[in-house]
Amino acid sequence: MKLSDKVAIITGSGRGIGRAIAIAFAKEGAKVALVSRTVSELEETAQLIKEYASQSIVIPTDVTEPTSVSEMVRETISQYGRVDILVNNAGIAGPIGALQNNDIDDWIQTIQVNVVGPYLCCKSVVPLMANQGGGKIINLAGAGANNAWANLSAYCTSKAGVVRMTEVLALELEGQNIQVNALGPGSIHTRMWEELRDGAELASATEIQQIGERVLSGGGASLENPADLAVFLASADSGKLSGRLISAVADDYNHIASKIPEIMRSEALTLRRLDLD
Repeated sequence: MKLSDKVAIITGSGRGIGRAIAIAFAKEGAKVALVSRTVSELEETAQLIKEYASQSIVIPTDVTEPTSVSEMVRETISQYGRVDILVNNAGIAGPIGALQNNDIDDWIQTIQVNVVGPYLCCKSVVPLMANQGGGKIINLAGAGANNAWANLSAYCTSKAGVVRMTEVLALELEGQNIQVNALGPGSIHTRMWEELRDGAELASATEIQQIGERVLSGGGASLENPADLAVFLASADSGKLSGRLISAVADDYNHIASKIPEIMRSEALTLRRLDLD
């Protein structure tokens, strides 16, 4: 198994993409720390993981609170002794509508959950990974990272920030055997897309409403895609690949392994500006 006896922290693992990644990791032999604010959802994920005889612990956590994050990491270390993988999946869509009309607190909260949360989790686990000789960090990006969508300023800003933070942290950790990558899951039928569709209708955000309708009517990606990609990025298969944004739907990640040295010598799969000719 690709993740045998590895210890993984997965935020937002009570449902949706986070739950799918947790189950995929369990299938590959990982011990999993299930993290979110809703205990009942985490317990449901833990029950599903039992089918694969994998160990899991439920740790209710607010990823925007430094103390809560520190306690979560300490509990994981207390139970398992190490942290090999961190998946920063917890995220929200934030307010929908023109920027000037967004509720200030809602806008800031989106940045807190989507950017500050991953920052706090990385800050807590990086020293542990460095001391134990390595690790893998996976930050969930999203379509907002490389698409400018009107009426989703908080979401797009936060996801672009996550990818840039991923690139910077990867540079800072060069030579420490800690790889940091961003995972673009694709548009998947999750509760977040249901909320986006409904909120877009109220805000008359036609483009977002149309995308939401398409995703929720079966036109979205499969949960298996980001879960499979997460296993690749968390395992030895991804080698020294770091500081890259990999799409679960647009990139042929199953064949990336042979191209990793070439990718790492280039700016491929990064956020970069295209200059005028």
